[in-house]
Amino acid sequence: MPGSGIHRGEGLVKMRTKGRRRPPTGLARWMFRLPIQLYRLGLGRVLGSRFMLLTHTGRVTGRQRQVVVEVVGGGPHEGSYLACSGYGEKSAWYRNVLAQPQVRIQVGDRRMIADAEPLGPQQASEVMARYAARNPRAARALCRFMGFDVDGGDADFRAVGQELPFVRFTPRS
Repeated sequence: MPGSGIHRGEGLVKMRTKGRRRPPTGLARWMFRLPIQLYRLGLGRVLGSRFMLLTHTGRVTGRQRQVVVEVVGGGPHEGSYLACSGYGEKSAWYRNVLAQPQVRIQVGDRRMIADAEPLGPQQASEVMARYAARNPRAARALCRFMGFDVDGGDADFRAVGQELPFVRFTPRS
């Protein structure tokens, strides 16, 4: 229920929802898509390994689509990259990779063919908690942006992780 605590397991989690955001439109959408141009200009390295250009196939049109998403976990040393659909299960890129899991990703200057696999709520909870431990300020800001009011505690971030869809992108050998 919006505006109330959520019961998870043994206790009350203080995380509250403030009304989920919808994907941006107009000028805001244009601003969010600017990083795609960096990749197209061959400047993906400027964004480092914290962001990923995801090229996926539209589930309706069959056309190639692109979006830049934050890498919230994994990396080349772990053999896969993890991303979160901050706008939930209705996000176009999320629905597209569920329909057609073979994608292309670019992290920095490294380009790969990868397979997308949604994570279950328990795995997503763990990923969100690890992300928040590494990037506490960014995690709180992202949660606020996505419509969650968190106190900064581990339990709150785990609860957010159970509310949002996460995807593992595993490069093919």
